[in-house]
Amino acid sequence: MVPAGRVSVAPDAAVVLEARGLTKQYGQVVALDGADFAVRAGEIVAVIGDNGAGKSSLIKALSGALVPDGGTITLDGQPAHFRTPADARRAGIETVYQDLALAPAMSIADNLFLGREVRRPGLRGQLLRWLDRPRMIREAEQHLADLGVRVRDITQPVETLSGGQRQGIAVARAAAFARHVVILDEPTAALGVRESGQVLELIRRVRDRGLSVVLISHNMPHVFALADRIHIQRLGKRVAFVETATITMPDAVAIMTGGAEAPV
Repeated sequence: MVPAGRVSVAPDAAVVLEARGLTKQYGQVVALDGADFAVRAGEIVAVIGDNGAGKSSLIKALSGALVPDGGTITLDGQPAHFRTPADARRAGIETVYQDLALAPAMSIADNLFLGREVRRPGLRGQLLRWLDRPRMIREAEQHLADLGVRVRDITQPVETLSGGQRQGIAVARAAAFARHVVILDEPTAALGVRESGQVLELIRRVRDRGLSVVLISHNMPHVFALADRIHIQRLGKRVAFVETATITMPDAVAIMTGGAEAPV
């Protein structure tokens, strides 16, 4: 039975992003030790693991922020080589880190197009680099409306928003430009119950648009509320990859901490 708010992903759905045997070592410290990963089309995969399990290194490798020493990454079945986050973004992978990477003094519309500003047509845009602000405002309003993100004024500074609204802006920006995968790093950290609920619903709407979502979280109730499958990371590698409906929360935590064996 599929829990409320979750869609059932077909077992034979195409794998969008996959990693095999990723390794990364810093001197004597092994961050990734033959780590595997996969997310299917229209699926939410949660990545959980204790501190030092290699979650951050795995996600950085998938988002281009880290170049692994070994292993392979494929996107839509084709080899992918991400040397920078810009490489991953150009390939259609967007990442929202905990710091959100928002410019507080800038408007909501400007933040949605941060680094992707739209220039005016003709010489004014090419030579004078004038921005097409009316178009940016229209498109920003449409992006937020599509995801159900409500704000008072699209031109208001981000610093005037609540924590949940800021998270919503960061997620909406990622969803607006992602073509394949949105990676979310602790999206409900430091949020209250009401704002966390709003962000969880926003993540579901992102998934409903056909995007795959990778969720890194320590909040187990949120993991079980959202994820179709759970990737459990320990000691630099994936030790279990389970359907959320087939495992209990205590069992998942026990596997994560080494207190129980992973299911075969």
